[in-house]
Amino acid sequence: MTKRLPILGTILVLIAVATMVGLGIWQLQRAQWKNDLLATYAAASDMPAISYPAVPSAEDAPYFRKSTVNCLAVTGWRSTSGRNASGQSGWAHIAQCRTAGAEGPGAQVVAGWSSRPDDPDWQGGVVDGIIAPDSQYIIRLVASEPVAGLQKSQPPALEDVPNNHLSYAVQWFLFAAIALIIFLLALRGRNRVK
Repeated sequence: MTKRLPILGTILVLIAVATMVGLGIWQLQRAQWKNDLLATYAAASDMPAISYPAVPSAEDAPYFRKSTVNCLAVTGWRSTSGRNASGQSGWAHIAQCRTAGAEGPGAQVVAGWSSRPDDPDWQGGVVDGIIAPDSQYIIRLVASEPVAGLQKSQPPALEDVPNNHLSYAVQWFLFAAIALIIFLLALRGRNRVK
């Protein structure tokens, strides 16, 4: 005699599997969105320079575009791990600049690289560079040429933008399959017990 399916357990497993499949599909959609975004970033390097955004938006940040900042005065420094143009590890020195006019209230400028975290002796000036992501301020300008006393920082690269949505999608689909297999094995074992 075959035992009946446990209704509550079956419903819970099916809801969990449907949720995992839904998350996998969502990650596939995110992967397509990220690929389109990376194509936009790749095209940005060939576009003309833009004005440095006064109020950057995380949803529409102009990453990888060329720009110029007039750093009227350096109001502070922060050093973070970074690489020079040769790929050597060390410190990227980011100046917090006071700006005026269309550039808005301020800008973050990667002035260059060194092997020590000490603040450089730079008071400001006009800086040409490439707009890159910044974990604290959305964007920053990576100087094309370092300021005196520093080496050139590694320019932003598309390879540094994470694009792991496809692997997340595969994980969610595997979780769904594993949940179904475990459920079916549990049912099989339950039906064998008398």
